[in-house]
Amino acid sequence: MGALLGLVITYSVSPCYLDYCRRKCSRSHDDLNVNIAAQSKSHITAPVLTNNNITGNVQIIHNATGITGHHPNTQTERTQTSVRRSVLLTYKEQICNEYQYVTEYNSLPGEHVLLSDRYIQPLIIQNHRDQKEREEEISSRGETFQQVLDSRSTQESIGLNTLFNPDSCGVSPGAVILQGNSGNGKSFTVQKMMLDWASDLYRTKFDIVFHLKCKEINHISSSTSLVELLSYNCCLTSDQISTILQQSPEKVLFLVDGFDELKSTEDIYHMSPLTDLNQKAPPEVTLRALLRGHILRESCLLVTTRSTAIDTLKSVLKEPHNFIEIIGFSEKAVEEYFKRFFQDDRLFRKGYEYVRANETLLTACSIPVICWIICTVIRERFSDDADVLSGLETTTSIYVDFLCTLLDHHCQGLGQSIPTLVKSLGKLAEKGILAQQVLFDENTVYETVSDPAGSPFLCKFLFKKRIQQETMFSFMHLSFQEFFTALYYLLLDEKESKKNLTQIFSMKTDFHDVSYAMPRFPAILHFIFGLLNEDVRRTLWRRHGLLVKSNIHDLKKWIFEFLKLPESYSERTLFILHSLYELHEADFVKEVMEAWPCIILYNNSLRRGDFWALLYCAQCCQCIQKLYIFYLTSEQLAIIRPVLHKFRLTSASSDYISDSDLGVMMQVFTNGQNLSSQSVNIHNFNLEISNELSRLEITRKPEDPKDLVQRFSLSFPRSKLISVDWIKFFQMLVKSGRDAVLFLLHSSTAQKLDLNLTRLTKAWADSILSFTRDCPSLTEISIEADWLLKEADSVLQKSQPRPGCTLTFTGFRCNKSSDQCTDHEYPHKPADLSCNQRVKIHLNKQGFSMETLRKPFFLN
Repeated sequence: MGALLGLVITYSVSPCYLDYCRRKCSRSHDDLNVNIAAQSKSHITAPVLTNNNITGNVQIIHNATGITGHHPNTQTERTQTSVRRSVLLTYKEQICNEYQYVTEYNSLPGEHVLLSDRYIQPLIIQNHRDQKEREEEISSRGETFQQVLDSRSTQESIGLNTLFNPDSCGVSPGAVILQGNSGNGKSFTVQKMMLDWASDLYRTKFDIVFHLKCKEINHISSSTSLVELLSYNCCLTSDQISTILQQSPEKVLFLVDGFDELKSTEDIYHMSPLTDLNQKAPPEVTLRALLRGHILRESCLLVTTRSTAIDTLKSVLKEPHNFIEIIGFSEKAVEEYFKRFFQDDRLFRKGYEYVRANETLLTACSIPVICWIICTVIRERFSDDADVLSGLETTTSIYVDFLCTLLDHHCQGLGQSIPTLVKSLGKLAEKGILAQQVLFDENTVYETVSDPAGSPFLCKFLFKKRIQQETMFSFMHLSFQEFFTALYYLLLDEKESKKNLTQIFSMKTDFHDVSYAMPRFPAILHFIFGLLNEDVRRTLWRRHGLLVKSNIHDLKKWIFEFLKLPESYSERTLFILHSLYELHEADFVKEVMEAWPCIILYNNSLRRGDFWALLYCAQCCQCIQKLYIFYLTSEQLAIIRPVLHKFRLTSASSDYISDSDLGVMMQVFTNGQNLSSQSVNIHNFNLEISNELSRLEITRKPEDPKDLVQRFSLSFPRSKLISVDWIKFFQMLVKSGRDAVLFLLHSSTAQKLDLNLTRLTKAWADSILSFTRDCPSLTEISIEADWLLKEADSVLQKSQPRPGCTLTFTGFRCNKSSDQCTDHEYPHKPADLSCNQRVKIHLNKQGFSMETLRKPFFLN
């Protein structure tokens, strides 16, 4: 291998990187010293090396970022190198200071947040998707939509630090198109790339990176050269920039953000191409010269754009270039975004639970700006200490916030009014809904929308069709198409609006039974109800002059007619609940809920969002008649627990509710009770509450054969319900029926006990007699047993119960002791014919008496 050559290097790195290290490692470094040893004829790569003390026969090939060529030998070269190094470090420090923060849409003067608290890398893919894949992404919702994104991520996702890597043929792209819909995080991604480069967080081939914002270039009115354009928002002078660009153009990266926002003038068609860094021209002409490669062709470009401008960009961008696309957040990224935003585990879980409970919002959260809107409004609710559900944003209100955000920040300079734009989008959306299509051809779009390229709500796709390309448009997702359809109907004049609403409210005709009838377009109707909310209507009018016609009276009338249909089908029940939730008008919700005879939910695929809607609707009123839920889970029970006491009858069947959940539920019923009477039936548990005596009945199948309790019921004063520790009771019930009964007797001052046993043994006879002594409130005990054993009979005949308490025992009388009797194991086989005698034993202050209810088939 040859002799080991020693290379001792003392170096400093960019201030931003040092700040990054301090944040990550919680320690301070004024200088970082590195000792590097190289084998003979080997190479070393080290980051940003300055102030080098070099020992050994070493050739420096690439000493510092921005320094190329041979090691400077002359004093002049060393001076130039030192100056350049200082200039680049100063530039990096400026980038770090500026780019580590972001200003949000609602930030007040001086407010900002760390980019690291908002930026989550979205899913970026490199392959074009075909028409079927696009339709799948646009139409799927909730978990299905997330599965679609996951499939894209597994196969095609790429990282930011690999964008300019060579392809399989070894060719590196000179330019990269980064496409993404409005709000998908294109600008944040560019800002993150700038900050990562300045922070030296990953190895890069670029000595310097410049950031050009097309929105800012639009405001430059005078002719300018490329060098002057770069110096507008840069700490470097024009001379410094010119020197750096000319020395190593192949190591320069330009990040051009928002090409779709770049304004074009006639100058781009009449001026000869620019070829010089310092040649002046209108700013858009100068930028296009850079994009085409007429200036600094060796440099690299990354250009962000919305899909509607992709044709134009492709025609002016130098070759070879790559195409990548941001398709949004995966579910895992959504969760991580919420964590970073709230930075509080309790708030994170509440906010994320709210989104996961809503299939439409979970789908929309793939758009990063939607995540920001939801987190912002939820945080505001929590900070006000308000009841999060009473004012929680509806799906419609979130979509309205998104609409207003894009209209405010991405629709400047439109050649038409906002009401005109929104109506044209709504008309296009309605065409697609009625035709059941999510992709539109160019002719259809241009017939309806005058400037589709200027609309941030539309997406443009290029598909291969035989030997040609075909251009198609869509909304960001089917849910946005449904939203614009609903908004369109309510922006029409009163006559047209009523006509369209009548059509949209019409029932499906593919059901023979009217009880299963459903509206044709339930998602659109949910948005219509949400848009008729008074606050939402006020927001649309105040911010953008959109006058939503109030058809609330027609909708209310229709809802009440809907309730008159035969016993409500579960899907229709959910539709009504979600409609009322979107409307969010408490008085009307109260009116509907109190008139609703029976709420039935028996779908085994009920979602948390369904129970959040039920919870809100129940909170708006004092009393609801009946609630039937099938396949209820503990999680769903926890959501509606605060309103269970408002239902006169609650019936649920489920094998998925734990005993501890039943205990908590009982505490809810008993502590929050304000109805004169109420019935609760959940699986094998029944509770009847009245102003006089309340009654609890439980049927059980004990796993232990020694546990003889099959069923029991207790009657006790309503006031005693609160004093019972129900959680402890249900925990005891699992282990021992006898202990649970005894616990309840002592806790509730019960007046009546009914008990079903597999057999009455001596031990149980003693226990029952002790109940009469230990529980003075008991006035009546009724025991139903399959078998009354001989030894128990003997105990009862010799006993004297407490005065004021009567006892009855009913069952087949067995003349054997408990260790000999086997008839209880075979109740239909008369092994001993004497066991066929069914009797009823009375035990009271008069003493013991027995009557025969059925004589034996055969006498001994």
